[in-house]
Parts: sequence; structure tokens; C-alpha cells
Amino acid sequence: MERITGAEALLRSLENEGVDVLFGYPGGSIMPTYDALYDHKETLNHILVRHEQGAVHAAQGYARVSGKVGCAMVTSGPGATNTVTGIADAMIDSTPIVVICGQVGIAMLGTDAFQEVDVVGVTAPVSKWSYQIRRAEDIAWAVSRAFYIARSGRPGPVVLDFAKNAQTAMVDYVPQKVDFIRSYDPYPKPKNTEIIEAAKMIDDSVKPFLLVGQGVELGNATEELKALIEKADIPCARTFLGLSALESNHPLNKGILGMHGNLGPNVMTNQCDLLIAVGMRFDDRVTGKLETYAKQAKIIHFDIDPSEFNKNVKVDLSILGNCKETLKAVTEHISEAKHTVWVNGFAPYEEKEYNRVINKALYPKEGPLLMGEVVNKISEATNHEAILVTDVGQNQLFACRYFKFSKPRSIVTSGGLGTMGFGIPAALGATFGAPDRTVCMFCGDGGFQMTIQELGTIMEQQAPVKMILLNNNYLGNVRQWQEMFFNHRYSFTPMMNPDYELIAKGYGIPARTIVERADLDDAIQEMLSTDGPYVLQCAIMEEDNVFPITPPGADVDKMLLE
Repeated sequence: MERITGAEALLRSLENEGVDVLFGYPGGSIMPTYDALYDHKETLNHILVRHEQGAVHAAQGYARVSGKVGCAMVTSGPGATNTVTGIADAMIDSTPIVVICGQVGIAMLGTDAFQEVDVVGVTAPVSKWSYQIRRAEDIAWAVSRAFYIARSGRPGPVVLDFAKNAQTAMVDYVPQKVDFIRSYDPYPKPKNTEIIEAAKMIDDSVKPFLLVGQGVELGNATEELKALIEKADIPCARTFLGLSALESNHPLNKGILGMHGNLGPNVMTNQCDLLIAVGMRFDDRVTGKLETYAKQAKIIHFDIDPSEFNKNVKVDLSILGNCKETLKAVTEHISEAKHTVWVNGFAPYEEKEYNRVINKALYPKEGPLLMGEVVNKISEATNHEAILVTDVGQNQLFACRYFKFSKPRSIVTSGGLGTMGFGIPAALGATFGAPDRTVCMFCGDGGFQMTIQELGTIMEQQAPVKMILLNNNYLGNVRQWQEMFFNHRYSFTPMMNPDYELIAKGYGIPARTIVERADLDDAIQEMLSTDGPYVLQCAIMEEDNVFPITPPGADVDKMLLE
């Protein structure tokens, strides 16, 4: 044993958990830990962000592409409350992060001391576990428990509220490794009877259809998924967060689910006789009107979180467990099959959508630049091997529709919370989580300004983020809804924008603005061949709309193509 400060104990505990990158912002109540961090520069790469929200989003981006737990550290009070949006985002999207917040000493708790906030009370509803470290003796245990909870089972965010007295107190440090918590069963064993029943339902099905959620990637089950669908010849569609769980060019991949998904998958949802959902939560943007969603089908739901079963959609069979294990078990019990007529039934809808939507979006003959063509050109230029990071809005919808994927863990987007400002810091984090891969971040002019200060972090780190700013001078997604559902009443959606190219250059980041289609290919090559970060601003048609769309509250298969 070695007697050290609590601050030093925390840093050694992080190292013991394999942390190599830490995103943070110092302040008064976390200063003892930052002082100790001065001696850990060789082992803990601390990235100084420009806002605490950016630290959490960066940790999310890191976690999503690396498969590790992301880590952020901030001070108390406003430092802690500035992390809440990112924590809530990580909670609904099942992203494993640990957020360490400084706190006033326990003698000051409850006195409205300077920068005191009830962090546990604030974050408990939006985190998997929130705990206040009051004694130095509890640090090693708390940190190990935090990382175990964050990464195990259905992943999620954990918050450690670190009292200042615990940071300065001396402790006999002993590393700990928590791998068991009573009453917490992160990896429930599937029941063999359910596996056999699922296999029989698949064998009996004539028109099976599988929905691929992010849980497939979180469970490292991409190969198990392919083994199942290829043996049983089951067509698939993916949620936004599950986009890279199955290669875009896989013959059984029929597109994207939901409000801004593809026509075929949404129509076939209400025509299949067996709906198989894997690692997804039947979000309202996927289901549309619940009263008419897949009523003709039997439904099997694979998930590791029992709270998701029958929460939104009543299912016929729930299979609890890690999908890496459950998919493999079901595959062993099913018979080989061919559903040629059913699989080919998607083709007419694909042709209809291509002719009426996709061809126009990707290959316009004239007029201003369109978001879809920019996304498509960049995906092609990266050989569909890049990591896609998006902000939220039309940029996100176009990017998810038209970017293509050939590798797992290639999509970083804010799904359930829909957090504008997510893109820039999440892309920053992704460059540290996958330093050998190209990171392309698509953003609108609204979201770009929400976390524009993180250009300072990108400048300092020379993080090689390729930032594509799709600028239409509107809050585009809200404007589209105002056009379609609010009689063209554009209430506070037009944007007066600054000179983004000049701002980027002020941060020392190479930038270029293009207006003409003829300049697009050259600009993309310049961006991709430039070492370090780059901002490519594209002047987009102001009223460029995302189609197809299922109107809010409508049946999932009642999609508008224009």
C-alpha cells in the first residue's frame, strides 16, 4: 500500500480502468485533481475543451467509435450542470461514459456554498448510476464500480460527484476491480425454451423482416447478425444508430426504418408476417402510429434490457440477453431457407423511391447545391470507409440516408435526444477513439454555432476532423415542418449567419466555401488530402427538403415522397 491523496487515487484508478484520454475543463472544486493530473501527462492524455458540454459529447464520440468507456472531468456548479445535456444524450442512446464532477467539501454541503449544486439529484434521472464520493477511502471502489456499470449490460452514463475534501485527504491506496454487484445482472442468461420458440417462429415464417438496432454493435454481434439473416434469408432494415451494424451494400440490407427512412422497409413493416427486432427500442420515429404498427405480424424482440419489452409495442416473444449470444443460439436452431419472392418484393418500392426522390437528391442537373449530393460525393470519395458524425437536423437526416457504411462503429449521431451542437465535439472525440480512420462531420448552420467554441479545441489538438457545413441560412428541419405542417409560416427559423470561413481561419483551420456544383469534387479532394482539420462550407438550396417523410402521428407506411 502507498499513502497518497484522494486526487492521486482517482487518477490511478482511471489508469487502472484503461483510460487513456480524458476530456475536461478545470475549476475550483476539481483543482486538487487537476494539480495531480500535472504528473500524469504521459499516461492520461487530457484534452482541454472549451465548454463542459463539449467534454461530454467528445467522450461520447470517443466511446461510440472505440467501444471503450469515454471519460470527462469538470468542476462543480455550472461546470457540472453544463454536462447534463450530454449525460441525458448518452443515457437515451446507451453510450458508456463516466463523468467526474468536482464538488464542494462535505462540511459545506447544503449551505449554498459557492458553485454548489446537488449533482446527484440533478443527474440521477438521466444516468445509469450517480454517486457522491465523500471519503478518500471510497475512491478506488467507486471508480471501478462506475466503469463496470457504464460498460456492462445496456451501456450508459455514470456520474461521480467528487467532494473536495475527498480529493485532498490522504488514503492508503489499493487498486480495486469491481466485476459483481448484488441485484445487478447485466448479462442475463437466455432461456433455451425461448430460443427454440424463436427458431420455430422463424422457420414457420413466410415473410420475415428484421430490424437492426444499435444493440447489435453494442453487443459486438455484427457477425452473428449476418449469420442469422443469411441462413434464414431475412431482409433487414436499420435504425439510424444501427446504420453501420450491417454493411450498406449487403444484399439483405433494405435500407433505413422510420420517419425519414426508406419507403420499402416502412411499407413492408406492415406486410410482414414476422417482425424481429434486435437491440432497438421501438422509438416513435421508427413506429409512427402505434395503433397501426405491424398489427398483422408476430413480433420477436431481442434485447439486453428487460424494461424495453412491451414498453411501446406489445410483442409475442421477448428474448432477454446479449444479442451476441442469443442470435448465435437461434441461428443454430433454425433451418436454412429462401424467401426469394418476399425479398424481391422490396424492389418496386426501391425503384419508386429512387425515381421520385433519390435520383433528384443525388444527381441534380441544375440549380443550387443539394445536401444529398454533397453527402453522396463525400461518401464515395472516402470509399464508404469513413466514420460519419452528424449534428441534428436536415444535415443529420440527409447524411444518414446517403452516407454508406462498410465497417462497424462508423456512425456517431444524437438519436433519442436530438441534441443540436452534438456534431463538432463528438467528431473531436471520434478522432481520438479511432485515430487511424477518417472522420467526416456534417453540420447545419444552426448546430455549428451551438458548439462553435470547440473549434478552439480542434485547433489546439490539430484533430483531423473534416467538417462539412451545409449552410442553407435556416434552421432547416424546423423550417421544413413549418412549410409542410404550419402553412409556410417560417417563425424564427431564418438565420443571419456570420462568415464561417473567416471564423475557421481565425482558429487556424483551413476552410473553403463553394457555391457552384462544378467546384464540389475539387473541394472534397482538397479537404480529404489536407492534414489535420478542415471546414468545407457548402451553400445549399434554402428550401431543400428531406423526403420521404412519414408525417408525425401517421401510419408508418403512409410516407410522403414529395
